[in-house]
Amino acid sequence: METTLRTLIARNDESFSFLYQEVIDSLDNVAFFDPETQVPVLDDVALLYLPGGYPEKHLEALAAAQATRQAIKAYAERGGRIVAECGGMMYLCEKIVTDEGEWPMCGVLPYAITARKADRHLSLGYRRFVLDGREYRGHEFHYTQFQGTMPPSAAQVFNAQGEPVATPVIRYKNVLASYTHLYQL
Repeated sequence: METTLRTLIARNDESFSFLYQEVIDSLDNVAFFDPETQVPVLDDVALLYLPGGYPEKHLEALAAAQATRQAIKAYAERGGRIVAECGGMMYLCEKIVTDEGEWPMCGVLPYAITARKADRHLSLGYRRFVLDGREYRGHEFHYTQFQGTMPPSAAQVFNAQGEPVATPVIRYKNVLASYTHLYQL
């Protein structure tokens, strides 16, 4: 009996809410889960898609869902394929720092994100980068930033005018993560 691999997408009203329907339609055998309330079963998952949203507004629930965070980290460590955009990328980091404190996230990526009011800075615009001979296009819209040193980037990201921007594209094992919301996976 052959097992059909699934694409599992994180989705809820705010933390992981920014999804293009065209991206969903381009994927096979799609299922959804809510990282705030559901522990994902990842044994038959070909792709875990963590889209953007506002995880910084639901840090207590995301931090409390420890089994979910551990399952996602274990999936990444064993080579599971993950695409994480903006809020999804933030969720994969070690922690998110706010004016109220620090909140543990999945710990797949060894970075901290700051959502403190003093650190807020608007990053906005169309983005393009080439990775492994494939062009990716999308957009960036966020106020949060990496805390401390900017991570090294696996590709140079450009804006709509073709100018380089300092948005990193992070690659770790089979994880592709960035602040860029991609138009197609």
